[in-house]
Amino acid sequence: VAEGEPGECREPFELPRFWDALGQTFQITSQEATKLSLAFSRPPLPSSEDCQKLSEDIQNAILAIATVYYWLPKSQGTTLRKMVRDATTEVVEGMIQLTDTILNAPLESLSQEQLMSTGGVWEACEQVSNLPRDNQAAVVSALAACLGVVKDAVEEMEHALVEGQDPYGDIMEDEELGFRGNRDTYWSEADRQLLSSCMGLMKASKACLKKVLAAVKAHGKAESPEQIAQLDDLADIANEISPSVDELALSMYPPVNPLAVRLNAAKLASVLRKVLEIAKTSHVCPPSEEGWVQFLTGAVDHNMNKVKNFTQGQL
Repeated sequence: VAEGEPGECREPFELPRFWDALGQTFQITSQEATKLSLAFSRPPLPSSEDCQKLSEDIQNAILAIATVYYWLPKSQGTTLRKMVRDATTEVVEGMIQLTDTILNAPLESLSQEQLMSTGGVWEACEQVSNLPRDNQAAVVSALAACLGVVKDAVEEMEHALVEGQDPYGDIMEDEELGFRGNRDTYWSEADRQLLSSCMGLMKASKACLKKVLAAVKAHGKAESPEQIAQLDDLADIANEISPSVDELALSMYPPVNPLAVRLNAAKLASVLRKVLEIAKTSHVCPPSEEGWVQFLTGAVDHNMNKVKNFTQGQL
């Protein structure tokens, strides 16, 4: 690694070479975990010299992983780099856990915890083969994860709304919670009108992520710095959708505070507009994709205006 900024190589960076090197370091670390575990699986215990050798080999393996990780420059995409960093961290933490387990285990037997810790290192090392190979694939993975979380939140709220007048119906009566006759556990008709528009925003969130994900799959490229940066911008703003959906959903449960609902709806609408604007001005959105961008922008504005109208007299 060159002196100065981590991730800068003396030779031109090549992704295929990086993946080969990372795969090799993960494989070596997996082998070192096996050697360490076997050495402490039965008496006699390794000599102090053998322990010293094991320790040095593990340290070298971990340093090699860290070194290769720093070969990956941010210019290849911050989304990709974060996923590689997370995978690297998981391997290092797994090796630390295995070492701690061996140090704290009885000397005469191979413990179940040691077996599990060893398997944990193996599993973490094997994940290198599942990592996305460029920033386009990394952003596809990130968007798909966001979509899964938002889908679950939408389905949960839909289920609560169709269950009837009492969203807490599955909770047993409790002296501290109050009986289910308590009006704070019910939605009024006015609440339900407001929540219908909020559900419209939540469904727009799901549709937005689905469309952006499809556009990145179809048109996304990671060949130029500009393309890579645009993909990162999309992933960064899309990561804000799920927390915003969750905050809105939580504020929708009774007793409903119209101001809180309106503020959370406005926050979600703002995030969705940013996602659509970033998508529209990026390379993933050729003219053929502009129709759904315009449609979803209109859907967000329409539902947000309805939220404002329903809360106008209640603030």
